Amino acid sequence: MKIIFLGTGGGRFSAINQRRMTGGFRIDNLGGRNYHVDPGPGALVRTYQFGLDPRNIDGIFVSHAHTDHYNDAEIMIEAMTRGMTIDQGYVIGANSVLSGFESWGPCISRYHQSNSNVLELEAGDIRYFDNCLIKATPTNHGDPKGIGFQIEYKDFKISYTADTSYFPELSKAHQDADILIASVLRPGRKSIKGHLATSGFIKLVNEIKPKLAIMTHLGLKMISNNPISEAKRITKLTGVKTLAAFDGMSLDINYNNPARARIVSLKDVDAPYRGSNSKLSAYERKNTDKLAIKNRETDELDLIQRHRFQ
Repeated sequence: MKIIFLGTGGGRFSAINQRRMTGGFRIDNLGGRNYHVDPGPGALVRTYQFGLDPRNIDGIFVSHAHTDHYNDAEIMIEAMTRGMTIDQGYVIGANSVLSGFESWGPCISRYHQSNSNVLELEAGDIRYFDNCLIKATPTNHGDPKGIGFQIEYKDFKISYTADTSYFPELSKAHQDADILIASVLRPGRKSIKGHLATSGFIKLVNEIKPKLAIMTHLGLKMISNNPISEAKRITKLTGVKTLAAFDGMSLDINYNNPARARIVSLKDVDAPYRGSNSKLSAYERKNTDKLAIKNRETDELDLIQRHRFQ
């Protein structure tokens, strides 16, 4: 299994100025399936930039109705469903994202939900999908229906807090996580409403004791404060190996010992439209070509015409 960070910036101002990318992250080869979590602004472009194929995903998760988490969801769904021409994959998200709640959302149109299995979740819900179990975890954030996720595959658990402040029940919801991925917006104790700062994250890590903890969704103050130093400090204080994710970071996860995950910095391949750049790795290039042939996408006009007259 790999966890690939296509963007580690967070918050509206970080998203606006793109000091860090905001494409969310992928979980690849989890039981043979690939999932994209919170595809914010630039997710499609960053997928190609780091040599991946947006069509090679089996599900999209959106935690809540804020632009830095859902902006590219619809185009990623179109990639997953080959331009909305086949039924494919899962769209998993909060109530506010999929149906809308008061002034929040919906963020994904009914049209873009129509070709996939849709799981609309509220905090506490537990559902099966593919070969996994997913639990929607509570958050304390601006979107009152926002959720995090805990995904379980063969007793291995990956938790993602999404955007939330610290509250005592949070650690219970993410209990027994082997890997804890958290949105940590600010360093030290400088928290703002609805978000974790380092101090709250330290409490969370101490209470959950995951085998590996990862900070992402970093705000401007965190980025300027050297997040790697913050991660080292958290590791020392908690005894849990903690990483500050960076754009293009790929982790090869050892299920038996996640703390020994191999860190790879993906190269920027500057992939152009449709991922045909010759610099793509041989594996990804072969995979892209096979997917195109398998789904008869070598002639896009013919694909559209076939779908129109079905």
